[in-house]
Amino acid sequence: MGYEELLEEAYSKVKKTEDTGERFEIPKVEGYFEGKKTIISNFTQIASHIRRNPEHFQKFLLKELASAGQKEGDRFILNIKVPSTKINQKIEEYVNEFVLCKECKKPDTELTKEPASRITFIKCLACGAKHSVRSKI
Repeated sequence: MGYEELLEEAYSKVKKTEDTGERFEIPKVEGYFEGKKTIISNFTQIASHIRRNPEHFQKFLLKELASAGQKEGDRFILNIKVPSTKINQKIEEYVNEFVLCKECKKPDTELTKEPASRITFIKCLACGAKHSVRSKI
């Protein structure tokens, strides 16, 4: 067998994956209502997936949803009823503002703070870009 036939055989045995062009997907909220409260059961998993400090992420959600709430273990409890579509929309806003690089749109970033100022920056580990964060939390 020649090289070309072996190559074709190898390609035929390899599983094909659905390539959507996106390697980074924001996990959807899993939760339920308990009386007048909204319980987000996968809060810690979402925070670790987007690689951000859960306290920072929590502050953003509380501010954006205009609610009080607290973290208990892996769960996040909001003191109001909020539909999951609205929470998912706020998480997407958070990711666009605090996670994705403005230049290359990759999620390989970290939040840094300049020692001399109170400005927070997003530093991209993929392309090296550095941008200030517009909104404060």
